[in-house]
Amino acid sequence: MRVAMVGAGYVGLVSGACFADFGHAVVCVDTDPGKIAALKAGRIPIYEPGLDALVAENVRQERLAFTTDLAAAVAGADAVFIAVGTPSRRGDGFADLSYVYAAARAIADAVTSPTVVVTKSTVPVGTGDEVERIIREARPDAEVAVASNPEFLREGAAIADFKRPDRIVIGADDPRAAAVMSELYRPLYLNQAPILVTSRRTAELTKYAANAFLATKITFINEIADLCERVGADVQEVARGIGLDNRIGRKFLHAGPGYGGSCFPKDTLALVKTAQDAGSPVRLVETVVAVNDSRKRAMARKVVAACGGSVRGKSVAVLGLTFKPNTDDMREAPSLAIIAGLQDAGARVRAYDPEGMAGAGALLEAVEYASDPYACAEGAHALVLVTEWDAFRALDLPRLRRLMAESVLVDLRNVYRPEDARRHGFTYTSVGRP
Repeated sequence: MRVAMVGAGYVGLVSGACFADFGHAVVCVDTDPGKIAALKAGRIPIYEPGLDALVAENVRQERLAFTTDLAAAVAGADAVFIAVGTPSRRGDGFADLSYVYAAARAIADAVTSPTVVVTKSTVPVGTGDEVERIIREARPDAEVAVASNPEFLREGAAIADFKRPDRIVIGADDPRAAAVMSELYRPLYLNQAPILVTSRRTAELTKYAANAFLATKITFINEIADLCERVGADVQEVARGIGLDNRIGRKFLHAGPGYGGSCFPKDTLALVKTAQDAGSPVRLVETVVAVNDSRKRAMARKVVAACGGSVRGKSVAVLGLTFKPNTDDMREAPSLAIIAGLQDAGARVRAYDPEGMAGAGALLEAVEYASDPYACAEGAHALVLVTEWDAFRALDLPRLRRLMAESVLVDLRNVYRPEDARRHGFTYTSVGRP
């Protein structure tokens, strides 16, 4: 089938490359000529394990192409995906749908044959209705059906998530749209991936509900971690004890500095706003948002406390800047609030991240960046592990201790065993462990 992917960002590029790998003919469109030129030259603008090789192979096989010419990409396409950004709108936190609606208008002008227009972007309930209205108003003669197909891709594991999904959600009120979407995903039939075909509005809400629930699990275990510290319990054992219950499950029960990234922060805010506008507030999610925001700043205070109550004039080394490992995404990363809090308390901050330092440089001021973890730790009064990259899981603790001016280790991801850190001379602080 012929597929046009409008938006060559994270979701559009991964989805387009994976569809091409299934054998479909895919053209990714973007308004940024620099991005398209880079992709044509084989340079991937984001870090995602395996994506560079997947893109290169499908370009070589002539199944994947890139262009700024939306009209040429859309003409004759069986399915046109809208995969543009929906950032939080300033002021009220609602999803900014201007890019989605602009794409809909451009697609309306370009369609030349029966086409299914699919919102891949995360959009509030009713967005598909407006996309359909825009297209029908502009082109009442066009044979266009509008569907919703929310993505459930984890940064750092996006290709595996696309090819071996837990489920595929298709929101289609038109039988033809449902048939086209089912055919697009037919290559996953052998993997027996469940396909849920539902109404368009149900599919739109499903995405937000899923992310809000996962954000709630993270926030819940973080609050339990705080309680564990007060009463002398171990949050990792608590998480295992409840996670072995199949009704709860083990995933997203790892205590830490709070959630970040491109999805959970903006999607929880958008759901809160949607619910308020509908007169059915989701008070639990409202609380999750507030608790998570305050937690990030609280982690800076945790570091200050571990340093004896003051970091003024001290050097603090931060390992890990991105919101999670295996990505270069700095959006809403806990490190941003933690570093700002440490700087406000008078600390000098040096940081290292395998992939995030370029992005962090545009968001943080007065931070020194190191070439590796040991250069980061040299002369530091405290070392703070914020992101659990594999490269940080087996550091040479004796070497770190020798390099540092003082021996404070604050492990916000519970990577190390307390007894090991203390045996090597560290004053060790973790999350939710006595």
